[in-house]
Amino acid sequence: MMTRPTAAGGDSAVHESRCTPRRLRTALALIALTLPVCSLAQQVWSFEAFLDGKPIGQHVFTLETQDGGARSLRSDARFDVKLLGITVYRYRHQAQERWQGDCLKSLSADTDDNGDKLAVRLEPGDPLLAGCAMSFAYWNRAILKQRELLNAQTGKLEAVRIEPLPAASIDVRGQSVEAQRWRIVALKQRIDLWYDGGGRWVGLDGTLEGGKLLSYRLR
Repeated sequence: MMTRPTAAGGDSAVHESRCTPRRLRTALALIALTLPVCSLAQQVWSFEAFLDGKPIGQHVFTLETQDGGARSLRSDARFDVKLLGITVYRYRHQAQERWQGDCLKSLSADTDDNGDKLAVRLEPGDPLLAGCAMSFAYWNRAILKQRELLNAQTGKLEAVRIEPLPAASIDVRGQSVEAQRWRIVALKQRIDLWYDGGGRWVGLDGTLEGGKLLSYRLR
């Protein structure tokens, strides 16, 4: 299972824009309408993906945060595994998640797993989102306290065991960075997450079924 593989991103790109008040005048009277000030921050994690050390594609996460704790995440994964120049495995995954704080409120995901197509649609009020559900949101360290996480590919809750690992060095855009490590054990998969000293997500190593290693490194 290649999950997506979902606490702000360390060497992520951050862009901010602000809406300034505007005045709306009518022809009948000078009526001023002041629009509320809103702020929008965007963070992007752009990872190159490797399978057993060989590049196979990319996975990009784009997080937008608004005033009031509302957040929106876009996830786009594209993998092509080749043998002697011939594509033997193709994976595409796109997801859109909406959050309120650390609680997942809706999920829309489409996956093409080498020809097997899956679609997940979860709206507010769905039993799977009851309480304060979380997906495999690696960018959010709050997942490290969870016992269940929602798989965006299958639309199912998975029991997880999360444990700390000794700190170690990881390559982040050509530089060696001392990072904290955490392991998520779920079903037949083991996922090691890397966070820098500021708690920002900087890498991933996932042991897949069959023993293959899927790695993410920031580009």
